[in-house]
Amino acid sequence: MPNEPILVVDDNPLNLKLARLLLSMEGYQVRTAETATAALAVLETFHPRMILMDVQLPGMDGLELTRRLRADSSFDDVIILAVTAFAMAADEQRAKEAGCDGFVSKPLDTRSLPELVRAYLEQERRGA
Repeated sequence: MPNEPILVVDDNPLNLKLARLLLSMEGYQVRTAETATAALAVLETFHPRMILMDVQLPGMDGLELTRRLRADSSFDDVIILAVTAFAMAADEQRAKEAGCDGFVSKPLDTRSLPELVRAYLEQERRGA
């Protein structure tokens, strides 16, 4: 599934760089944004198949951005994975209630992130 477009939204430049490197090496088209506002600007001209959404963003947080995207039918086909350092069951539930399709814990696991992304994209393609 190379060449799939992915947006990574995270306020930590090192996390952005790591995710971009890992996913670009797998052949994905990766764009990044450090804030929800920057993500909305990217989304005006870039339609990703997946968004890796940091939950803790300055200003509008990732869950609020997810709710806004889910309210717009043009994003119905986009897989949104919540990315957070808080790995409690309640946090995962809040992410799902906001409209996230899955949950990724920080720190990002460099070995499993590309496989996780691939698995979600393949699952979506099969219509599961």
